[in-house]
Order: sequence, then C-alpha cells, then structure tokens
Amino acid sequence: MQVNSYYLFMAKIIKYIIVSFSLIFVSLQIKAQDVMVTVDNVVSAYIEDGDTIPQLLLPPVYVFPILHFKSKQQEKFYWRTVRDVKRTLPYAKAIGRTLAEINAELEKIPDEKGKKAYMKSKEDDLIGKYEPQLKKLTLSQGKMLIRLVDRECEQTSYELIKQYRGGFRAFFWQGFARLFGADLKANYDKDDEDKIVERVIILVEAGQL
Repeated sequence: MQVNSYYLFMAKIIKYIIVSFSLIFVSLQIKAQDVMVTVDNVVSAYIEDGDTIPQLLLPPVYVFPILHFKSKQQEKFYWRTVRDVKRTLPYAKAIGRTLAEINAELEKIPDEKGKKAYMKSKEDDLIGKYEPQLKKLTLSQGKMLIRLVDRECEQTSYELIKQYRGGFRAFFWQGFARLFGADLKANYDKDDEDKIVERVIILVEAGQL
C-alpha cells in the first residue's frame, strides 16, 4: 500500500508541477550534450609568415578539487546525485526556457477567459503526452527537480503553482509533498546546501561528466 501511494504521489506531484507551469517540453529525451552549440565544418584561420594557422574555439574546461569520500555510502550518494541531475536538469531547463514563452503568449491575450482557455489547452496536451514518462521519476529525482526549478526560474515550485493555479492548490500540494519528505518551497543554494549539485551541473553541461 505504501509503495502504491509513493508512485501515486510521484505521478501526481511531478505532473502537477509541470502542468501547473503550462510548459511544453521540447524533448524529454534531451541529454546534456544535445544542448551544446554545434560548430559548422568551417575553421577560421590566419596567415603568418606564409603559414596558414587554424583558429579553434575550445570549450572551457572546469577543474574542481578531487572529492574524497569518507565512506561508500557517501560515494553512493554522490553518484546518485549525478544520476538525478542528468535526469532532471533537462526538465528544469525546459521549464526555464518555456516559462518566458508562456508568459509572453499570455500577455497577448486580453481577457481572463482566453487566458484560462489557453492554459487549459496546454494542460491537456502535457497530461496526454508526458504523464507516462513523468511517472518514471523516482522520489529523489522529484526532489531534485523541485530544487532545479528554483535554480532555473528563480521561483520555487510552490510560488509557481500559486501564481498559475492559485494559493489553495499550492497549499494542498505542499502538504501532500511534505508527507513524502519533499518541499515545494525548497530554495536552491549553490553556495552551501547545493554546492555539490552545482558542481555536478557545471560538469554535466560542459560534457565532462
């Protein structure tokens, strides 16, 4: 019964967070390397003393202090963090990108009725298209997504749900999330609590992890 409740929670809370933002994901299969800028098959060069010297723009390489794990459990936690970041970062980035697009579209709609209809159409599309994939997120990945949403949008999941779906629903889902150890009000703190997560994100985006 507890396992069934867990999966029911994950299916609903993650879906509701995404749906409440009314976002369209470009692709849920996106990986870190897919968002890198591609370079044309043309290399610039300059001529010096009759020699043609190619010029290549190399991506930055990030170097961090070596991690020294105090236990196998700590090492396991780190690699689970890497796994969860890789799985949820594309979702969070998609939210950040398309949230601005959705807001821009809403500004073009003059009346509340039209805005509600627009939001409803996005909800129906998301639920039908992405619910099966969202169900596959684990509880730890759901928690990670909540934190990364704050990183990308500079607003917590609670604030976004409240903004788009109202205070009552935000309060309800926050209470439900707390039953499973999640917190929709969780803030992302790259300098302290989420320092390791930020390190992982930088390395993943650079293609070094």
